[in-house]
Amino acid sequence: MSLRINDIAPNFTAQTTQGTIDFHQWIGDQWAVLFSHPKDFTPVCTTELGYMARIEPEFTRRNVKLIGLSVDPVESHGRWLGDIEETQGAKVNYPIIADSDLTVSKLYNMLPAEEVAADGRTAMTNQTVRSVFIVGPDKKIKLMLTYPMTTGRNFDEILRVLDSMQMTAKYRVATPANWKPGDEVIIAGSVSDEEAKKLFPEGWKAPKPYLRLVKQPGS
Repeated sequence: MSLRINDIAPNFTAQTTQGTIDFHQWIGDQWAVLFSHPKDFTPVCTTELGYMARIEPEFTRRNVKLIGLSVDPVESHGRWLGDIEETQGAKVNYPIIADSDLTVSKLYNMLPAEEVAADGRTAMTNQTVRSVFIVGPDKKIKLMLTYPMTTGRNFDEILRVLDSMQMTAKYRVATPANWKPGDEVIIAGSVSDEEAKKLFPEGWKAPKPYLRLVKQPGS
């Protein structure tokens, strides 16, 4: 069954570089970013894991936990982490799931169910295991992205999306194209003009009746 936005993120128990975890228990009452990799010791993924290590404090500040995944055993992850720290100048402090039996990759529809774990799998074999999932404190999937092997992921964009989702979960607004924190936001279509007058007493701009722009709440 395909996963969709607002589906409950499938729970699992897995070995990681920081011991065995139950995914839902590990998330607790926080947000989580799960990002996957098709193989250890792959160049693009090495840069991605290192960059996430450098900006992890930005996620922590937003009450977000990071967890990686790669289709190799824990022992291999340990050796790879040394390379990442050496080449990227940052130590990975978040856990990395050892998905050598492909359980999580298949559970999250990153690989066909009939795929089997076996030695000799290459990064190309697992090329669809390059996804990002954002999971909310309610354990529901809030975002899904899958990237090709040759394109490094933009994790600054993941931070931007988190800022948008956390803000719009608190206030009855949406964010326009290319929104950044502090920019104007859109009053949600579910809010009537009468309600909007109470929620946004300073008023709003409306180039069209359905497009009501207002200062970002809380800014």
